Amino acid sequence: MRVALAPGIRLLRALPRDSRYRGLTLLLTFLFYTSYHLSRKPISIVKSQLHLNCSAAASDRRNGSNGTAGCSWAPFDGDNYKELFGALDNAFLVAYAIGMFISGIFGERLPLRYYLSGGMVLSGVFTALFGLGYFWDIHVLWYFIVMQICNGLVQTTGWPAVVACVGNWFGKGKRGLIMGVWNSHTSVGNILGSLIAGVWVSSAWGLSFIVPGAIIAAMGLVCFFFLVEHPEDVGCSPPLHHAAPGEKDAEAALPDDGPLSATSRTSLDRSESPKEAAEEAEAISFLGALRIPGVVEFSLCLLFAKLVSYTFLYWLPLYIVNVAHFGAKEAGDLSTLFDAGGIVGGIIAGLVSDYTGGRATTCCAMLVAAAPMLFLYNHIGHNGIGVSMAMLIVCGGLVNGPYALITTAVSADLGTHECLKGNARALATVTAIIDGTGSIGAALGPLLAGLISPTGWTNVFYMLIAADVSACLLLSRLALKEIRGWRGCVPRKRGSSVQLTESALAGE
Repeated sequence: MRVALAPGIRLLRALPRDSRYRGLTLLLTFLFYTSYHLSRKPISIVKSQLHLNCSAAASDRRNGSNGTAGCSWAPFDGDNYKELFGALDNAFLVAYAIGMFISGIFGERLPLRYYLSGGMVLSGVFTALFGLGYFWDIHVLWYFIVMQICNGLVQTTGWPAVVACVGNWFGKGKRGLIMGVWNSHTSVGNILGSLIAGVWVSSAWGLSFIVPGAIIAAMGLVCFFFLVEHPEDVGCSPPLHHAAPGEKDAEAALPDDGPLSATSRTSLDRSESPKEAAEEAEAISFLGALRIPGVVEFSLCLLFAKLVSYTFLYWLPLYIVNVAHFGAKEAGDLSTLFDAGGIVGGIIAGLVSDYTGGRATTCCAMLVAAAPMLFLYNHIGHNGIGVSMAMLIVCGGLVNGPYALITTAVSADLGTHECLKGNARALATVTAIIDGTGSIGAALGPLLAGLISPTGWTNVFYMLIAADVSACLLLSRLALKEIRGWRGCVPRKRGSSVQLTESALAGE
């Protein structure tokens, strides 16, 4: 007797072919970049274990010990440990920032599946090598610095590749919401990285790196066997990135950014397939990508937004240990609430920007609200565990919301801008420019925190507030154009494309 198909299989068969592949691509890229952030997080958790408060154990330390017989790990057992931690952070972040500008160029010219899977395997190797320093009893700074530099370089393979893959499969209509939900991989990775690293941080901190390294390397193999880069590779139709004349209303009526129908294709689409057009078009140059309207403004805004986000990423657990006096594991667990808030903030930012069409305005609003919330967290965020948890969630949402929106939906919008005239080979380059510029801020933030924190944590928060305000100011011109476009939301005329007055620069 033949039994009926499983309910899950029946559901999959009921879905259109294109929807199944889009869902698979979204899930795979989510898991891939979750593993990237999972492998970055352990260093912030392990910092508090590399240098503990050794006053209670000072009498037990052996004469001439290198630190392993005491309670800290040499060379981080001295009074300059904050500067050394800052050097570790910047070894990774500076290498990441420099490599990102190059990574986008390679990403446009190499098969994304090979590029992404190779980068993940190498990232797993260098992450694990950092942790092996514990088992190999290594106490020289240069070893850990070199591992951080190598890891920073290979991790640049991730972001341009996954954004390009998602951009290839999804059109603009609901891109903000879809990518807002999808971008939660950053926070999910940080949370999982914190929890996994916290399991071994007090017993054998080397495993806090080796296990995440093994996970990202395994995901690299999954990428090699299952990732589909382009819809055309499996016979699916490409998404509609821009509406043609008379088709804007039809696109808005679609339930999602699904495959193009025969009635919704432009004459260009009918004359040649998108796959053929993509193959014939040359990859955009670095300077050509900079000339796309909005790329420079959003890149500089991300510099300051990412400065704030990565300062929290690398220093929040240590801040909680020093100020709230929690243990290393408890501080790591509590810091995950900041990332949980980031998930909510990214989704809200994507949803609001889709509804209003104002990417820059949404970012500005959240950045304006983030500044006073950072001030409040520093002053009242430790008045009880409940207050601390609530403030971390709110701050995480407001800080990471603009960061998530710019690195996902905005990057994909600009990488498929109308001025490119259908050239699809710009996504990885534009994404790399925006995220690479942001990574400069990601390198500066932890460095400045390490230099400023000896003068007091309050000064660190003043620096973060100033960065938030600067990010908002850099987008103010684009936000004003969007607002003026809402006031006079009338199409100029029906021509080769439909554009709203004053809003196309920022909204497209």
